[in-house]
Amino acid sequence: MVAEADHDRHNHGDDSSRAFIFTYGTLKRGFPNHILLQDLMLSGDASFVGTYRTLHNYPLVCGPYRVPFLLNIPGSGHRVRGELYSVTAHGLARMDELEGTTRAHYERLPIKVIPDDIGGEGEGEGDVAEGLRCAEAYYAHRNYAMEMWKKNEKRGFVCYGEKEASGYVKRKDRPQHLTFLDHISSFISSSR
Repeated sequence: MVAEADHDRHNHGDDSSRAFIFTYGTLKRGFPNHILLQDLMLSGDASFVGTYRTLHNYPLVCGPYRVPFLLNIPGSGHRVRGELYSVTAHGLARMDELEGTTRAHYERLPIKVIPDDIGGEGEGEGDVAEGLRCAEAYYAHRNYAMEMWKKNEKRGFVCYGEKEASGYVKRKDRPQHLTFLDHISSFISSSR
């Protein structure tokens, strides 16, 4: 009986109460913030679904300290590659905290994604529909997204990889007297 109670305490919800979260940056495997997802997977609050990409084009850019930002400007940019996770409400709360959703750093909004291995050029709509997932992603907050796009000269990339992450600075190593939004403001207003 104790084992069952312990199992129930760690099983934070069935699949129907989980959300799909599309990660495109530092939360992906091999990147600095993936440790959060590792912790969530250990506690049963997240599971890896697979590698996915956006159904539509979106800008993916870097801001200050090589922090990645997905911009909610559909039709611009590329079909962004990333990873899809199934996350419980508890896991989502932890991710929201990391992404600063209550502080206007990022906002979690819907996005449509497909497995990275289907829906290529020339494939039928049926193939795309079969793997389509309605998920959510952490987009740059609307208060600065368009300025971030302009600062990046309206050029983005398909995937946040080693090259794009080169020069990434962890939060603890950034100047602590400035907020995240101060860093963004300074980045946007600086000359190249």
